[in-house]
Amino acid sequence: MSPEIAHLRSDLERILEHQRAAEQKFRQKTRALPRAQQASFRNLLHYLALRREDLRPLQDALHDAGLSSLASAESHCMRQVQSVLQRLGSSIPEDQLSAMDAHFGVQTIRKRALDLFGEKAEKDIPHLMVTFESAMAEDYSAVKRLVKAGMNIARINTAHDDPDTWAKMVENVRKAAKSTGKSCKVYLDLAGPKIRTIILGKGWKKDRVNLLERERFFLAEAGVTFDRREKVVGCTLSGVVKDLRTGDRVLFDDGLFEAVVETPGEQMAELYMRRVSAPKPRLKAEKGINFPDTHLSVRCLTDFDRKVIPFAVANADILGFSFVRTAEDVAELQELLREFGSPVLPIILKIETAEAVQNLPSLLYQGMHEQVFGVMIARGDLAVEIGFERLSEIQEEILWLCEAAHVPVIWATQVLETLNKSGIATRSEVTDAARAAQADCVMLNKGKYLLTVLATLKDILHRSGGHHTKKRYIFRPLKIAERFLG
Repeated sequence: MSPEIAHLRSDLERILEHQRAAEQKFRQKTRALPRAQQASFRNLLHYLALRREDLRPLQDALHDAGLSSLASAESHCMRQVQSVLQRLGSSIPEDQLSAMDAHFGVQTIRKRALDLFGEKAEKDIPHLMVTFESAMAEDYSAVKRLVKAGMNIARINTAHDDPDTWAKMVENVRKAAKSTGKSCKVYLDLAGPKIRTIILGKGWKKDRVNLLERERFFLAEAGVTFDRREKVVGCTLSGVVKDLRTGDRVLFDDGLFEAVVETPGEQMAELYMRRVSAPKPRLKAEKGINFPDTHLSVRCLTDFDRKVIPFAVANADILGFSFVRTAEDVAELQELLREFGSPVLPIILKIETAEAVQNLPSLLYQGMHEQVFGVMIARGDLAVEIGFERLSEIQEEILWLCEAAHVPVIWATQVLETLNKSGIATRSEVTDAARAAQADCVMLNKGKYLLTVLATLKDILHRSGGHHTKKRYIFRPLKIAERFLG
Protein backbone atom coordinates (compact mmCIF):
# COMPACT_ATOMS: atom_id res chain seq x y z
CA MET A 1 0.00 0.00 0.00
CA SER A 2 1.39 3.40 -0.99
CA PRO A 3 1.91 6.07 1.71
CA GLU A 4 -0.71 8.26 0.00
CA ILE A 5 -3.38 5.54 0.15
CA ALA A 6 -2.48 4.71 3.75
CA HIS A 7 -2.85 8.38 4.69
CA LEU A 8 -6.27 8.60 3.01
CA ARG A 9 -7.46 5.48 4.80
CA SER A 10 -6.25 6.83 8.13
CA ASP A 11 -8.09 10.14 7.67
CA LEU A 12 -11.33 8.45 6.59
CA GLU A 13 -11.21 5.91 9.43
CA ARG A 14 -10.81 8.80 11.87
CA ILE A 15 -13.87 10.53 10.37
CA LEU A 16 -15.84 7.28 10.60
CA GLU A 17 -14.95 6.99 14.29
CA HIS A 18 -16.13 10.56 14.88
CA GLN A 19 -19.44 9.73 13.20
CA ARG A 20 -19.91 6.63 15.35
CA ALA A 21 -19.03 8.61 18.48
CA ALA A 22 -21.64 11.27 17.64
CA GLU A 23 -24.25 8.56 17.10
CA GLN A 24 -23.39 7.00 20.46
CA LYS A 25 -23.46 10.35 22.29
CA PHE A 26 -27.00 11.11 21.10
CA ARG A 27 -28.35 7.56 21.39
CA GLN A 28 -31.00 8.45 23.98
CA LYS A 29 -32.21 11.46 22.01
CA THR A 30 -32.44 9.28 18.90
CA ARG A 31 -34.63 6.73 20.69
CA ALA A 32 -37.06 9.50 21.68
CA LEU A 33 -37.96 10.06 18.01
CA PRO A 34 -40.53 8.20 15.89
CA ARG A 35 -38.90 5.16 14.27
CA ALA A 36 -39.20 6.68 10.77
CA GLN A 37 -37.14 9.71 11.87
CA GLN A 38 -34.40 7.90 13.79
CA ALA A 39 -32.31 7.04 10.73
CA SER A 40 -32.57 10.63 9.50
CA PHE A 41 -31.35 12.01 12.82
CA ARG A 42 -28.42 9.61 12.81
CA ASN A 43 -27.51 10.77 9.32
CA LEU A 44 -27.69 14.40 10.46
CA LEU A 45 -25.29 13.52 13.30
CA HIS A 46 -22.94 11.82 10.83
CA TYR A 47 -22.95 14.92 8.64
CA LEU A 48 -22.32 17.30 11.55
CA ALA A 49 -19.43 15.09 12.68
CA LEU A 50 -18.01 15.22 9.15
CA ARG A 51 -18.29 19.01 8.93
CA ARG A 52 -16.61 19.83 12.25
CA GLU A 53 -13.19 20.06 10.59
CA ASP A 54 -11.61 21.49 7.47
CA LEU A 55 -11.85 18.72 4.88
CA ARG A 56 -10.45 20.62 1.92
CA PRO A 57 -6.97 19.01 1.89
CA LEU A 58 -8.54 15.55 2.20
CA GLN A 59 -11.04 16.33 -0.55
CA ASP A 60 -8.23 17.41 -2.89
CA ALA A 61 -6.35 14.19 -2.18
CA LEU A 62 -9.45 12.05 -2.76
CA HIS A 63 -10.15 13.85 -6.02
CA ASP A 64 -6.56 13.35 -7.20
CA ALA A 65 -6.94 9.64 -6.45
CA GLY A 66 -10.07 9.44 -8.61
CA LEU A 67 -12.37 8.88 -5.63
CA SER A 68 -15.46 10.57 -4.22
CA SER A 69 -14.50 13.78 -2.42
CA LEU A 70 -17.59 13.45 -0.15
CA ALA A 71 -18.94 16.70 -1.62
CA SER A 72 -22.43 15.36 -2.39
CA ALA A 73 -22.92 12.92 0.46
CA GLU A 74 -25.35 14.89 2.63
CA SER A 75 -28.21 12.39 2.46
CA HIS A 76 -26.04 9.29 3.07
CA CYS A 77 -22.98 10.56 4.89
CA MET A 78 -21.58 7.54 6.76
CA ARG A 79 -22.22 5.14 3.90
CA GLN A 80 -20.28 7.38 1.52
CA VAL A 81 -17.26 7.40 3.84
CA GLN A 82 -17.50 3.61 4.13
CA SER A 83 -17.78 3.20 0.35
CA VAL A 84 -14.61 5.22 -0.23
CA LEU A 85 -12.80 3.18 2.42
CA GLN A 86 -13.85 -0.01 0.64
CA ARG A 87 -12.43 1.36 -2.63
CA LEU A 88 -9.18 1.96 -0.74
CA GLY A 89 -9.06 -1.67 0.34
CA SER A 90 -10.63 -1.51 3.80
CA SER A 91 -12.71 -4.50 4.82
CA ILE A 92 -15.97 -3.46 6.51
CA PRO A 93 -18.28 -6.25 7.75
CA GLU A 94 -21.71 -6.24 6.09
CA ASP A 95 -23.52 -5.72 9.40
CA GLN A 96 -21.46 -2.56 10.05
CA LEU A 97 -22.33 -0.87 6.75
CA SER A 98 -24.81 1.97 7.13
CA ALA A 99 -28.20 1.13 5.61
CA MET A 100 -28.53 4.77 4.53
CA ASP A 101 -27.03 4.68 1.05
CA ALA A 102 -27.57 7.22 -1.74
CA HIS A 103 -30.79 5.54 -2.89
CA PHE A 104 -32.20 5.62 0.66
CA GLY A 105 -31.44 9.32 1.05
CA VAL A 106 -32.93 10.39 -2.27
CA GLN A 107 -36.06 8.28 -1.87
CA THR A 108 -36.66 9.41 1.72
CA ILE A 109 -36.55 13.10 0.78
CA ARG A 110 -38.76 12.56 -2.27
CA LYS A 111 -41.36 10.66 -0.27
CA ARG A 112 -41.46 13.30 2.45
CA ALA A 113 -41.77 16.08 -0.13
CA LEU A 114 -44.74 14.27 -1.69
CA ASP A 115 -46.31 13.67 1.73
CA LEU A 116 -45.87 17.33 2.59
CA PHE A 117 -46.57 19.11 -0.68
CA GLY A 118 -48.76 16.60 -2.54
CA GLU A 119 -48.62 15.03 -5.98
CA LYS A 120 -47.38 17.00 -8.98
CA ALA A 121 -47.60 16.51 -12.72
CA GLU A 122 -44.02 17.57 -13.47
CA LYS A 123 -41.86 15.14 -11.51
CA ASP A 124 -38.46 16.61 -12.43
CA ILE A 125 -38.87 20.08 -10.92
CA PRO A 126 -39.65 21.27 -7.38
CA HIS A 127 -43.18 21.91 -6.18
CA LEU A 128 -44.41 25.44 -6.85
CA MET A 129 -46.07 27.58 -4.18
CA VAL A 130 -47.91 30.84 -4.92
CA THR A 131 -48.73 33.54 -2.37
CA PHE A 132 -52.36 34.68 -2.58
CA GLU A 133 -53.45 38.29 -2.58
CA SER A 134 -56.82 39.36 -1.17
CA ALA A 135 -58.49 39.32 -4.59
CA MET A 136 -58.11 35.53 -4.80
CA ALA A 137 -60.97 35.23 -2.31
CA GLU A 138 -63.41 36.56 -4.90
CA ASP A 139 -61.73 35.47 -8.15
CA TYR A 140 -62.20 31.73 -8.63
CA SER A 141 -61.19 31.94 -12.30
CA ALA A 142 -57.79 33.37 -11.37
CA VAL A 143 -57.23 30.58 -8.84
CA LYS A 144 -58.19 27.95 -11.40
CA ARG A 145 -55.77 29.44 -13.95
CA LEU A 146 -52.95 29.23 -11.41
CA VAL A 147 -53.73 25.58 -10.64
CA LYS A 148 -53.80 24.75 -14.35
CA ALA A 149 -50.51 26.64 -14.82
CA GLY A 150 -48.72 24.47 -12.26
CA MET A 151 -49.38 25.88 -8.78
CA ASN A 152 -49.04 22.94 -6.35
CA ILE A 153 -49.52 24.87 -3.09
CA ALA A 154 -51.52 28.02 -2.37
CA ARG A 155 -50.04 30.19 0.39
CA ILE A 156 -52.34 32.25 2.60
CA ASN A 157 -50.67 34.74 4.94
CA THR A 158 -52.70 35.33 8.11
CA ALA A 159 -50.85 38.61 8.68
CA HIS A 160 -53.35 39.97 6.14
CA ASP A 161 -57.13 39.81 5.69
CA ASP A 162 -59.43 37.85 8.05
CA PRO A 163 -60.85 34.33 8.58
CA ASP A 164 -63.79 34.92 6.22
CA THR A 165 -61.42 35.95 3.42
CA TRP A 166 -59.09 33.03 4.13
CA ALA A 167 -62.04 30.62 4.03
CA LYS A 168 -63.09 31.92 0.61
CA MET A 169 -59.52 31.46 -0.66
CA VAL A 170 -59.47 27.87 0.64
CA GLU A 171 -62.85 27.17 -0.98
CA ASN A 172 -61.58 28.44 -4.34
CA VAL A 173 -58.45 26.28 -4.11
CA ARG A 174 -60.44 23.13 -3.26
CA LYS A 175 -62.92 23.84 -6.04
CA ALA A 176 -60.18 24.50 -8.62
CA ALA A 177 -58.26 21.35 -7.65
CA LYS A 178 -61.40 19.24 -8.01
CA SER A 179 -62.33 20.85 -11.32
CA THR A 180 -58.87 20.41 -12.89
CA GLY A 181 -58.06 17.05 -11.33
CA LYS A 182 -54.76 18.50 -10.09
CA SER A 183 -53.44 18.40 -6.55
CA CYS A 184 -53.14 21.78 -4.82
CA LYS A 185 -52.55 22.00 -1.10
CA VAL A 186 -53.30 24.95 1.18
CA TYR A 187 -50.41 26.42 3.17
CA LEU A 188 -51.36 28.81 5.98
CA ASP A 189 -48.70 31.13 7.41
CA LEU A 190 -48.96 32.15 11.04
CA ALA A 191 -48.32 35.89 11.30
CA GLY A 192 -45.82 35.62 14.15
CA PRO A 193 -44.67 38.57 16.26
CA LYS A 194 -45.29 41.87 14.51
CA ILE A 195 -42.10 43.90 14.94
CA ARG A 196 -42.73 47.31 13.36
CA THR A 197 -41.81 50.92 14.09
CA ILE A 198 -43.98 53.47 15.87
CA ILE A 199 -42.92 57.11 15.79
CA LEU A 200 -43.40 58.24 19.39
CA GLY A 201 -41.36 61.45 19.67
CA LYS A 202 -40.42 64.15 17.21
CA GLY A 203 -42.22 63.54 13.91
CA TRP A 204 -45.11 61.60 15.45
CA LYS A 205 -47.75 63.76 13.76
CA LYS A 206 -46.45 62.81 10.30
CA ASP A 207 -45.48 59.25 11.33
CA ARG A 208 -41.89 59.76 10.24
CA VAL A 209 -38.64 61.03 11.71
CA ASN A 210 -35.39 62.17 10.12
CA LEU A 211 -32.43 60.13 11.37
CA LEU A 212 -28.91 60.96 10.23
CA GLU A 213 -25.70 58.98 10.47
CA ARG A 214 -23.80 59.49 13.77
CA GLU A 215 -27.00 60.75 15.38
CA ARG A 216 -28.31 59.44 18.72
CA PHE A 217 -31.97 58.61 19.32
CA PHE A 218 -34.08 56.36 21.54
CA LEU A 219 -35.94 53.07 21.19
CA ALA A 220 -38.71 52.94 23.77
CA GLU A 221 -41.59 50.83 25.00
CA ALA A 222 -45.07 52.25 24.46
CA GLY A 223 -46.31 54.20 27.47
CA VAL A 224 -42.90 55.30 28.73
CA THR A 225 -42.51 58.97 29.69
CA PHE A 226 -40.19 61.05 27.50
CA ASP A 227 -39.71 64.51 26.00
CA ARG A 228 -41.77 64.74 22.79
CA ARG A 229 -39.05 66.95 21.31
CA GLU A 230 -36.63 63.99 21.39
CA LYS A 231 -36.35 61.51 18.53
CA VAL A 232 -37.99 58.40 19.96
CA VAL A 233 -38.95 55.27 18.03
CA GLY A 234 -41.28 52.66 19.50
CA CYS A 235 -41.86 49.01 18.64
CA THR A 236 -45.17 47.21 18.11
CA LEU A 237 -43.82 44.21 20.06
CA SER A 238 -43.69 45.00 23.77
CA GLY A 239 -40.94 43.67 26.01
CA VAL A 240 -38.12 44.00 23.47
CA VAL A 241 -36.18 46.95 24.92
CA LYS A 242 -35.16 45.19 28.15
CA ASP A 243 -33.44 42.43 26.14
CA LEU A 244 -31.05 44.83 24.39
CA ARG A 245 -27.39 44.91 25.40
CA THR A 246 -24.63 47.41 24.69
CA GLY A 247 -23.28 46.87 21.17
CA ASP A 248 -26.35 45.02 19.85
CA ARG A 249 -27.32 46.05 16.34
CA VAL A 250 -30.84 47.27 15.60
CA LEU A 251 -31.87 47.36 11.93
CA PHE A 252 -34.82 49.29 10.53
CA ASP A 253 -36.70 49.18 7.23
CA ASP A 254 -35.11 46.06 5.66
CA GLY A 255 -31.68 47.11 6.90
CA LEU A 256 -31.68 50.56 5.30
CA PHE A 257 -30.99 52.04 8.75
CA GLU A 258 -28.39 50.38 10.99
CA ALA A 259 -28.09 51.50 14.61
CA VAL A 260 -26.22 50.12 17.61
CA VAL A 261 -27.22 50.16 21.28
CA GLU A 262 -25.11 52.57 23.32
CA THR A 263 -27.06 52.70 26.59
CA PRO A 264 -29.52 49.89 27.34
CA GLY A 265 -32.45 50.22 29.73
CA GLU A 266 -35.61 48.50 30.93
CA GLN A 267 -38.03 50.81 29.12
CA MET A 268 -35.83 52.99 26.90
CA ALA A 269 -32.48 52.44 25.19
CA GLU A 270 -30.23 55.03 23.57
CA LEU A 271 -29.12 54.08 20.05
CA TYR A 272 -26.40 55.44 17.77
CA MET A 273 -27.15 55.55 14.03
CA ARG A 274 -24.20 53.88 12.36
CA ARG A 275 -25.43 53.77 8.76
CA VAL A 276 -28.26 55.22 6.64
CA SER A 277 -28.64 53.68 3.18
CA ALA A 278 -32.10 55.02 2.35
CA PRO A 279 -32.34 57.66 -0.43
CA LYS A 280 -33.86 60.00 2.16
CA PRO A 281 -32.97 59.67 5.86
CA ARG A 282 -36.59 59.35 6.94
CA LEU A 283 -37.71 56.44 9.08
CA LYS A 284 -41.46 55.94 8.80
CA ALA A 285 -43.98 54.15 10.98
CA GLU A 286 -44.85 50.50 10.25
CA LYS A 287 -41.35 49.66 9.01
CA GLY A 288 -39.71 46.41 10.07
CA ILE A 289 -37.21 46.15 12.94
CA ASN A 290 -34.61 43.39 13.25
CA PHE A 291 -32.46 42.50 16.26
CA PRO A 292 -29.78 40.15 14.84
CA ASP A 293 -27.54 40.18 17.94
CA THR A 294 -30.25 40.02 20.62
CA HIS A 295 -31.81 36.98 22.25
CA LEU A 296 -35.43 38.09 22.54
CA SER A 297 -37.31 36.71 25.54
CA VAL A 298 -40.71 37.46 24.00
CA ARG A 299 -42.86 34.53 22.92
CA CYS A 300 -42.60 33.40 19.33
CA LEU A 301 -46.19 32.10 19.21
CA THR A 302 -48.48 35.10 19.66
CA ASP A 303 -52.01 35.21 21.07
CA PHE A 304 -53.25 35.97 17.56
CA ASP A 305 -51.45 32.88 16.22
CA ARG A 306 -53.12 30.74 18.87
CA LYS A 307 -56.53 32.00 17.78
CA VAL A 308 -55.70 31.09 14.17
CA ILE A 309 -54.75 27.47 15.00
CA PRO A 310 -58.33 26.05 15.00
CA PHE A 311 -58.96 27.56 11.56
CA ALA A 312 -55.66 26.14 10.30
CA VAL A 313 -56.41 22.64 11.58
CA ALA A 314 -59.87 22.71 9.99
CA ASN A 315 -58.87 24.20 6.63
CA ALA A 316 -55.14 23.98 5.86
CA ASP A 317 -52.82 21.15 4.81
CA ILE A 318 -49.57 22.80 5.98
CA LEU A 319 -48.83 25.39 8.67
CA GLY A 320 -46.00 27.92 8.40
CA PHE A 321 -44.30 28.87 11.69
CA SER A 322 -42.98 32.43 11.38
CA PHE A 323 -39.92 33.77 13.24
CA VAL A 324 -39.25 30.46 14.99
CA ARG A 325 -36.03 30.73 17.00
CA THR A 326 -35.61 27.78 19.36
CA ALA A 327 -36.53 24.11 19.72
CA GLU A 328 -38.78 25.14 22.61
CA ASP A 329 -40.79 27.28 20.18
CA VAL A 330 -41.31 24.26 17.94
CA ALA A 331 -42.26 22.00 20.86
CA GLU A 332 -44.86 24.54 22.01
CA LEU A 333 -46.57 24.60 18.62
CA GLN A 334 -46.39 20.81 18.23
CA GLU A 335 -48.05 20.33 21.61
CA LEU A 336 -50.77 22.81 20.72
CA LEU A 337 -51.49 21.03 17.44
CA ARG A 338 -51.61 17.61 19.13
CA GLU A 339 -54.55 18.83 21.18
CA PHE A 340 -56.59 18.70 17.98
CA GLY A 341 -55.91 14.99 17.49
CA SER A 342 -54.12 12.93 14.86
CA PRO A 343 -52.74 13.31 12.26
CA VAL A 344 -50.96 16.46 13.38
CA LEU A 345 -50.96 19.32 10.86
CA PRO A 346 -47.45 19.41 9.31
CA ILE A 347 -45.30 22.41 10.21
CA ILE A 348 -42.91 24.45 8.06
CA LEU A 349 -40.12 26.02 10.13
CA LYS A 350 -39.41 29.43 8.61
CA ILE A 351 -35.73 30.24 9.04
CA GLU A 352 -35.62 34.03 9.04
CA THR A 353 -33.48 35.05 12.04
CA ALA A 354 -29.81 34.69 12.91
CA GLU A 355 -30.83 32.80 16.06
CA ALA A 356 -32.78 30.23 14.02
CA VAL A 357 -29.73 29.63 11.81
CA GLN A 358 -27.53 29.04 14.85
CA ASN A 359 -30.13 26.68 16.34
CA LEU A 360 -30.93 24.83 13.11
CA PRO A 361 -29.72 21.35 14.23
CA SER A 362 -31.85 21.51 17.39
CA LEU A 363 -34.81 22.88 15.39
CA LEU A 364 -34.51 19.94 12.99
CA TYR A 365 -34.32 17.49 15.88
CA GLN A 366 -37.47 18.89 17.46
CA GLY A 367 -39.26 18.88 14.11
CA MET A 368 -38.44 15.18 13.82
CA HIS A 369 -40.80 14.43 16.71
CA GLU A 370 -43.49 14.39 14.00
CA GLN A 371 -43.55 12.15 10.92
CA VAL A 372 -43.14 14.95 8.39
CA PHE A 373 -42.23 18.64 8.47
CA GLY A 374 -40.34 21.11 6.31
CA VAL A 375 -38.08 24.15 6.38
CA MET A 376 -38.45 27.44 4.53
CA ILE A 377 -35.44 29.61 3.70
CA ALA A 378 -37.25 32.92 4.26
CA ARG A 379 -34.64 35.09 2.62
CA GLY A 380 -36.28 38.47 3.26
CA ASP A 381 -35.79 38.96 6.99
CA LEU A 382 -32.96 36.42 6.98
CA ALA A 383 -30.83 38.59 4.68
CA VAL A 384 -31.38 41.61 6.93
CA GLU A 385 -30.51 39.61 10.05
CA ILE A 386 -27.32 37.93 8.84
CA GLY A 387 -26.21 40.52 6.28
CA PHE A 388 -26.90 40.41 2.54
CA GLU A 389 -23.32 39.41 1.81
CA ARG A 390 -23.76 36.20 3.84
CA LEU A 391 -27.11 35.13 2.39
CA SER A 392 -25.68 32.91 -0.35
CA GLU A 393 -23.44 31.12 2.15
CA ILE A 394 -26.16 30.62 4.76
CA GLN A 395 -28.82 29.40 2.34
CA GLU A 396 -26.33 26.76 1.17
CA GLU A 397 -25.72 25.65 4.76
CA ILE A 398 -29.46 25.37 5.39
CA LEU A 399 -29.86 23.25 2.25
CA TRP A 400 -26.97 20.96 3.31
CA LEU A 401 -28.25 20.40 6.85
CA CYS A 402 -31.82 19.81 5.70
CA GLU A 403 -30.69 17.30 3.08
CA ALA A 404 -28.68 15.52 5.77
CA ALA A 405 -31.82 15.40 7.93
CA HIS A 406 -33.96 14.31 4.92
CA VAL A 407 -36.16 17.39 5.39
CA PRO A 408 -37.90 19.06 2.39
CA VAL A 409 -36.95 22.71 1.83
CA ILE A 410 -38.88 25.69 0.43
CA TRP A 411 -36.84 28.36 -1.40
CA ALA A 412 -38.66 31.65 -0.77
CA THR A 413 -38.63 35.43 -1.18
CA GLN A 414 -38.26 37.54 -4.34
CA VAL A 415 -38.01 34.65 -6.80
CA LEU A 416 -38.36 36.33 -10.23
CA GLU A 417 -39.70 39.36 -8.36
CA THR A 418 -38.99 41.93 -11.09
CA LEU A 419 -40.64 39.73 -13.70
CA ASN A 420 -43.64 39.35 -11.40
CA LYS A 421 -44.01 43.11 -11.00
CA SER A 422 -42.96 44.45 -14.41
CA GLY A 423 -43.20 41.59 -16.88
CA ILE A 424 -39.44 41.60 -17.58
CA ALA A 425 -36.89 39.57 -15.59
CA THR A 426 -33.44 40.76 -14.59
CA ARG A 427 -30.43 38.64 -15.46
CA SER A 428 -29.46 38.06 -11.84
CA GLU A 429 -32.90 36.85 -10.77
CA VAL A 430 -32.95 34.26 -13.56
CA THR A 431 -29.69 32.86 -12.16
CA ASP A 432 -31.19 32.91 -8.67
CA ALA A 433 -34.27 31.04 -9.91
CA ALA A 434 -32.02 28.37 -11.43
CA ARG A 435 -30.37 27.81 -8.04
CA ALA A 436 -33.83 27.24 -6.57
CA ALA A 437 -33.78 23.82 -8.28
CA GLN A 438 -31.75 22.62 -5.28
CA ALA A 439 -34.86 22.98 -3.10
CA ASP A 440 -37.96 20.79 -2.99
CA CYS A 441 -40.40 23.67 -3.37
CA VAL A 442 -40.12 27.23 -4.72
CA MET A 443 -42.35 30.01 -3.41
CA LEU A 444 -43.54 32.93 -5.52
CA ASN A 445 -44.86 36.19 -4.11
CA LYS A 446 -48.08 37.76 -5.31
CA GLY A 447 -47.76 39.89 -8.43
CA LYS A 448 -49.28 41.15 -11.64
CA TYR A 449 -47.62 38.59 -13.94
CA LEU A 450 -47.98 35.35 -11.97
CA LEU A 451 -48.93 33.18 -14.95
CA THR A 452 -45.89 34.41 -16.88
CA VAL A 453 -43.70 33.84 -13.84
CA LEU A 454 -44.96 30.27 -13.40
CA ALA A 455 -44.25 29.44 -17.05
CA THR A 456 -40.79 31.07 -16.92
CA LEU A 457 -39.88 29.43 -13.63
CA LYS A 458 -40.87 25.97 -14.87
CA ASP A 459 -38.74 26.46 -17.98
CA ILE A 460 -35.74 27.57 -15.91
CA LEU A 461 -36.14 24.71 -13.43
CA HIS A 462 -36.43 22.09 -16.18
CA ARG A 463 -33.23 23.36 -17.80
CA SER A 464 -31.35 23.67 -14.53
CA GLY A 465 -32.65 20.36 -13.19
CA GLY A 466 -31.11 18.57 -16.15
CA HIS A 467 -27.68 19.55 -14.85
CA HIS A 468 -27.92 18.67 -11.16
CA THR A 469 -29.89 16.82 -8.50
CA LYS A 470 -29.90 18.81 -5.28
CA LYS A 471 -26.26 20.01 -5.16
CA ARG A 472 -24.83 17.07 -7.11
CA TYR A 473 -24.06 17.92 -10.73
CA ILE A 474 -25.15 15.39 -13.34
CA PHE A 475 -24.15 15.18 -17.00
CA ARG A 476 -26.88 15.23 -19.60
CA PRO A 477 -25.67 15.40 -23.24
CA LEU A 478 -24.42 18.85 -24.24
CA LYS A 479 -25.44 20.06 -27.69
CA ILE A 480 -22.32 22.23 -27.81
CA ALA A 481 -20.14 19.11 -27.49
CA GLU A 482 -22.10 17.27 -30.18
CA ARG A 483 -21.84 20.20 -32.59
CA PHE A 484 -18.09 20.61 -32.13
CA LEU A 485 -17.11 16.94 -32.18
CA GLY A 486 -19.61 15.91 -34.84
